[in-house]
Amino acid sequence: MCSWQNQGLLNIIRKIKKSEKELRILVLGLDNAGKTTILKALSNEDINQIAPTHGFNIKNLQHEGFKLNVWDVGGQEKLREYWSNFYENTDALVFVIDSSDQMRLEEGGKELDKLLGEAELKKVPLLVFANKQDLVQALPADEISDSLKLNKITDRQWSIVACSAKTQEGLQEGMEWLIKTVQDK
Repeated sequence: MCSWQNQGLLNIIRKIKKSEKELRILVLGLDNAGKTTILKALSNEDINQIAPTHGFNIKNLQHEGFKLNVWDVGGQEKLREYWSNFYENTDALVFVIDSSDQMRLEEGGKELDKLLGEAELKKVPLLVFANKQDLVQALPADEISDSLKLNKITDRQWSIVACSAKTQEGLQEGMEWLIKTVQDK
């Protein structure tokens, strides 16, 4: 086969891959932040019976013409050392914070800082879901943003969205921002 024919085939393959509009999204956060509940809510699944994730869940979702491969990885302290096994080929990072758990906000911030320092996640857009906004003791998203020092992030696009996995408030807004941001990248 001539080299120009090889180039043509490669271009066709690239166009097909681009037209598939497939994104790999990594969902991380401390245990009990609501990662799996968010994922199930986005999948229109029952959210009343959710057990802690002792490993990971994978969901394939369709959203605004995109096929989303969403990886929800357990957030227990003993599992966090394995998060790096999931970084490869990540198009977007979603970090879920339990807005009602002020005692663990600092711990969540430290884990997020570690993630943002990872070479494989460099320049990957970040969406922070400030979850559990339906609870009275939940901190507003701007206070969480200040606590996590999100305004100091300059090496990637980021957004924080107040949400409630239980009521689904904010989930659509967050996913729309994420897809648009990755699409524009």
